[in-house]
Amino acid sequence: MTPRESRVLKGTITLPYQWALGPTNTRFFEEFQNKRIMGTRCQQCGRVLVPARSFCSRCFKDMDEWVQVKDEGTLRTWVLINFPYEGQPKEPPYIIGLIELNGANNGFSHFIGGLKNYRIDFLKERVRIGMRVKAVWKEKREGTIFDIEYFKPTE
Repeated sequence: MTPRESRVLKGTITLPYQWALGPTNTRFFEEFQNKRIMGTRCQQCGRVLVPARSFCSRCFKDMDEWVQVKDEGTLRTWVLINFPYEGQPKEPPYIIGLIELNGANNGFSHFIGGLKNYRIDFLKERVRIGMRVKAVWKEKREGTIFDIEYFKPTE
């Protein structure tokens, strides 16, 4: 073997983990059980951020005022996931969108669904930036991000 040659070893690494949510994210997700999306408002700049934050990323001020926002909003961008990779939350194809919820000043990332199929020619006609969407809640909610099954187009 010359110095320029190399070998590749293939394998799979599994890494179990847990997240410590802290008080702000704990409340944010607990509110999902009652179909409420809550953000926090910055007292200095007035922005409402969703998911809720404990401090403003612009002003670096503590954020302790809670504000309920609508479970509907405007799609700001989207991407079609059509191939599998390790650790996906669901089987492809599916769409992830960045949604500006009514009452919030930032984007909220979640699934876009309720569509007949996921062929790109179909999606180009039906999914567009600026489109209005609304949350579809699971019947049985557990206080996780997946309590919202997806956001469906309302137009």
